[in-house]
Amino acid sequence: MHPEDVTNSVKESHVETSEQAARRIFGERSSFYSKSAVHKDPEVLKRIIRLAGPRVDSLALDIATGSGHTAAALAPKVSAVVGIDITPQMIGEAQKLTLELGIGNVLLCLADTHTLPFQNQTFNIVTCRRAAHHFSNIMHALQEMKRVMRSNGRLVVDDRSVPEDDFVDGCMNELDRLHDASHVREYRPSQWVSMLQASGFKVDLIEPYSKNLPLTSLTTSVSPKNTERIQTIVNELTHERRRAMHVDEINGEIFINHWYLMLSAHLDSTIL
Repeated sequence: MHPEDVTNSVKESHVETSEQAARRIFGERSSFYSKSAVHKDPEVLKRIIRLAGPRVDSLALDIATGSGHTAAALAPKVSAVVGIDITPQMIGEAQKLTLELGIGNVLLCLADTHTLPFQNQTFNIVTCRRAAHHFSNIMHALQEMKRVMRSNGRLVVDDRSVPEDDFVDGCMNELDRLHDASHVREYRPSQWVSMLQASGFKVDLIEPYSKNLPLTSLTTSVSPKNTERIQTIVNELTHERRRAMHVDEINGEIFINHWYLMLSAHLDSTIL
């Protein structure tokens, strides 16, 4: 083997997968997510609960539970919630939250969305909040969600998204990759519909929404190199593209839009 081939092979072996990057990054930032106002947003959590339609005998699965806010919100409404995450520190934060709130019907465990350690047709409700844009294989993840859902089950997803605009799509995904190396892709509403239908779901509701947030939301806990790149991208936007990204200056601080999507779906009985 040529020496250069050996060097390239070594380099390739050290390339992180998105899951490995997620473990590293969210391990470092786990305490931030416990306190994050965005992740504790009571209105978003209430909307997730309403869409999930929980019953006292429901068994719920919260995928990529993070610091446990969604699992904790579901817990009083159902028989039990299983919260999974691939990051041990996040599971630790979720355990702290459930203890603080005195919640006893949440089981937390380490697991990967792509290989859920549960039997077929186990759960009435599957939720996934602010995580799908990290999944290395979204279609396989959706197939796993479908596998563990009961025939009358409901899937509720709340995630980062992008509008049906080529420039905004490309720009926002680039900014988020610079913000977080585990970022894979934020999907358009139309892409979500196509992916869910292809995975055997019927979409009940798609709700795009957006928030105009300080640029620091993209640069906090980010390397100086990536922070500079993010700032350069925003500073070099043309007037038209600044409007498309809703870039504004308020009291000397730069704000930029973040797009999200809330959806609910159920299994398509015609293809079960």
